[in-house]
Amino acid sequence: MSETQPLNVHREVKTILISQPQPSGKSPYLDLSEKYNLKIDFYQFIQVEGVTAKEFRREKANPADFTAIIFNSRTAIEHFFRLCGEMRATISPDMKYFCSSEAIALYLQKFIDYRKRKVFYNKNNKSDLYSLLEKHKAKEKFLYPCADIRSNDVPDFLQENNFNYSEAVIYHIVSSDLSDLKDIYYDIIVFFTPLEIKSLYDNFPDFEQKNTRIACWGQSAAQALLDHGLRIDIHAPSPELPSMTMALEDYVQKVNIKEEV
Repeated sequence: MSETQPLNVHREVKTILISQPQPSGKSPYLDLSEKYNLKIDFYQFIQVEGVTAKEFRREKANPADFTAIIFNSRTAIEHFFRLCGEMRATISPDMKYFCSSEAIALYLQKFIDYRKRKVFYNKNNKSDLYSLLEKHKAKEKFLYPCADIRSNDVPDFLQENNFNYSEAVIYHIVSSDLSDLKDIYYDIIVFFTPLEIKSLYDNFPDFEQKNTRIACWGQSAAQALLDHGLRIDIHAPSPELPSMTMALEDYVQKVNIKEEV
């Protein structure tokens, strides 16, 4: 990523890079682009690589040996059922599914007869999921399919409360090849996860922020940026700016205003 202009972090914003895939259909980023005449590009900084059936077998996590599965993402659902298909593994109709959100639970409809299965999900926060798991703790043997890089929240809860469970890595999260961005400059780069920041430095070890404004989502991404000595210019969410597009618009409005002559 190139940077040749003199340092001026308050200059007008014309270009924004979002470190995630291009959204399908209508997007608030498109509205933002049209409203302020911005060039907004999307580039996926990280990607998922599923493990093979052979690799999965090495983990000795045969789905038939479990009575309940905990899903924390749609990606985990996709790769779990992909592996079951490749191994021709049969899932018991009595299998229980515990999901970290309603959206993830509903995503199961693509893979199971949702109405005939026992699907549980938290309605408000993680404590709801933990309460559901506690109610079924005594009778179930849980499988937690996940990525090689994952949050510790659920596994720590299961371990600390002596659940009968096993983890199974079913996909890897790796840095994308960002070489196409080598000689391109953006006024703002938007990050959502620490892994996207890792990808930036995997691709550009000598990256210097200079005039580039950085926006980030959440505390984990913010901490990763600070650990690299980077300046955070836009941070969301906040009570006043609960979405990234709102935070970006608030910033653009401030720096793109021209004084009347």
